[in-house]
Amino acid sequence: MNDVVTVSKFSKRFGDLQVLKDISLSVKQGEVVSIIGPSGSGKSTLLRCAAMLETADSGDLSYGDISVMKNGVYTSKSNQKAARNRFGLVFQNFNLFPHYSVLRNIIDAPVCVQKRKKKEVVEEAMALLKKMGLEDRAEAYPCQLSGGQQQRVSIVRALAMKPDILFFDEPTSALDPELTGEILKVIRQLAEEHMTMVIVTHEINFAKNVSDRIIFMADGVIVEEGPAAALVEHPQNERTRSFLANISRDRD
Repeated sequence: MNDVVTVSKFSKRFGDLQVLKDISLSVKQGEVVSIIGPSGSGKSTLLRCAAMLETADSGDLSYGDISVMKNGVYTSKSNQKAARNRFGLVFQNFNLFPHYSVLRNIIDAPVCVQKRKKKEVVEEAMALLKKMGLEDRAEAYPCQLSGGQQQRVSIVRALAMKPDILFFDEPTSALDPELTGEILKVIRQLAEEHMTMVIVTHEINFAKNVSDRIIFMADGVIVEEGPAAALVEHPQNERTRSFLANISRDRD
């Protein structure tokens, strides 16, 4: 299977703080990869650099056959634009436009950025909303929706771009436990449909059950990675063991 995204020797510094230190990873088509680790470990920064929301200081980045960054130097604007069409982003705070209806939030980028036909995009958007149980909310505004509904809309918005891969940055951290369950159910369904995904999450059991592979990060490096169940149940690294034990204690 082909690599959908490849990151090699990524480093990122904010002032005196080095947040990413020589990180390398690749994600294959149809693979679900979860990234776990303590706060401040660099998980979200890695995702933001991969999504070009932050600029990495050094390393390589490519999406399939599109090279975005080589030896710390970003390639052409056209390459970056083409790469942006290959991924979708789902943030913890939804990031919907408050003055747009649900439907307009979803169709805006496919119509204006990808220049697709509006009629076709609207039909696809309504089918996705129906799949999410939100077909009756197309004309509502974000303020009229629950947090869980807003997050489902943001997932639909990402899917409407027909991406090769979805990035989720703590998709449930702004939600209460009941609403968290509904978002995890949606992500599980996408995994069953073989959507390629990278999920930064604190939901360890969910990561174990839905992921092919888990990456554990701490202090800006990948400490350990492996098959999801094996990493959670039999971590090899002491730092991973300590993190998972603390999570378990917090939940008890």
